[in-house]
Amino acid sequence: MKFISWNVNGLRACCDKGFREAFAALDADFFCLQETKMQAGQLDLAFNGYESYWNYAEKKGYSGTAVFTRHRPLKVIYGLGIEEHDHEGRVITLEMEDFFLVTVYTPNSQDGLRRLDYRMAWDDAFRRFIMALDREKPVVVCGDLNVAHQEIDLKNPKSNRRNAGFTDEERAQFGLLLDGGFVDTFRHFFPGLEGAYSWWSYRFKAREKNAGWRIDYFVVSERLKAQLEAARIHSDIFGSDHCPVEVDIAF
Repeated sequence: MKFISWNVNGLRACCDKGFREAFAALDADFFCLQETKMQAGQLDLAFNGYESYWNYAEKKGYSGTAVFTRHRPLKVIYGLGIEEHDHEGRVITLEMEDFFLVTVYTPNSQDGLRRLDYRMAWDDAFRRFIMALDREKPVVVCGDLNVAHQEIDLKNPKSNRRNAGFTDEERAQFGLLLDGGFVDTFRHFFPGLEGAYSWWSYRFKAREKNAGWRIDYFVVSERLKAQLEAARIHSDIFGSDHCPVEVDIAF
């Protein structure tokens, strides 16, 4: 099965920049979106053969997630089931026969790290949620996790130390997730590959210079490692400041 994840940074804007064409070309079984930035009824978007599920933020034009799937889930869960974390439309979980699929848009710690404390609480809650699912069946987690795990995962690690997305605290939280029995699928296939990024600032011609960050992931339960077939970053696809990422898993 092919899984795609893409932070579209505003789905309506992305649809004006080739989203439908990219969706068709990628031809995924599951296509997960983050930062849709819309409310119900604002966009008529459907694809033959796919069902879609949406989690909207209460705040208009902010956050939000969606999943398009060719395979009908047994159950759909919205949010983490924790009131303080479930107002921004950040998580959708599909329970399938053999696995859970979770798409997530992790909160950004923001300028001055003013939301870092909330981010730490979120990371703890999200990890507990994922590990509880993992006790039932394997989990495929995807989305914009808003952290570059290692120095290899961003162009300028030294100058970005203590910036949102590359604090010691955020990186340690990602490490705790991996230590809890999960695999970063891209690094599974490409452990030492440099220059592989999924997000570029719109400023300073960052994408043109490939001065980016890898903050979009597929992270899977350790016991799915033998079923992993491929991982890709589609840096040739535009339409957002992020590009789509992919994992192929034998289910």
